[in-house]
Amino acid sequence: MRRNPKRWTLLPRNDYALPMSKSFLDKVYDVQGAEETRALYDAWSESYEAEIAENGYATPKRCAEALSAALPDKDMPILDFGCGTGLSGVALHQAGFTSIDGVDLSPDMLARAKAKSLYRNLTVIEAGDPPPGDPGTYAAITAIGVIGAGAAPLSVLDQICAALATGGMLCFSFNDHTLEDPAYEGRITALVENGSLRMISRDYGPHLPARHINSAVYVLEKT
Repeated sequence: MRRNPKRWTLLPRNDYALPMSKSFLDKVYDVQGAEETRALYDAWSESYEAEIAENGYATPKRCAEALSAALPDKDMPILDFGCGTGLSGVALHQAGFTSIDGVDLSPDMLARAKAKSLYRNLTVIEAGDPPPGDPGTYAAITAIGVIGAGAAPLSVLDQICAALATGGMLCFSFNDHTLEDPAYEGRITALVENGSLRMISRDYGPHLPARHINSAVYVLEKT
């Protein structure tokens, strides 16, 4: 039985001051803790899409295409974990997925996602909250640009794994900053070797080409 997740709500905005000489994309790797992260993304919400578009943000499309190749039934429900302004939802929709829910820490980012009218449900979550619903609620969970340096901790990977039933798919990305820390891919290796996950695909390619940053895109199956 699926639990009813919190519906999309608008929370008070936190101001986040930035030096004029430093972009949000530069500042994101300096934030510490969930509240500072939420404040930065709330403040970034208005200019986020323009700034990353200038840098050629390629990972959402790569993730959506990788998941599409692994999950033929595009009507199965998908959770876009850390959906932000909904660029990942756009990519999933363009790849053919029809039933997409989203969650994120930032209510201002979710307001932008809501305006795209692509998601069934949008939910504000707190740091450390597990994905909504019982295991098996979603056929796949994506975490596109969500886990790693300047973003959610590695423990989120285990939370997402726990929210999938056997046969569920997990699609996520690690950028070059994250891949510099061997703990991230080490955790994937451990989960595959202990039989928790099966590697479907790993693809290393463009993330922010204008900044010469790449990312690894993974699709794994819960076993």
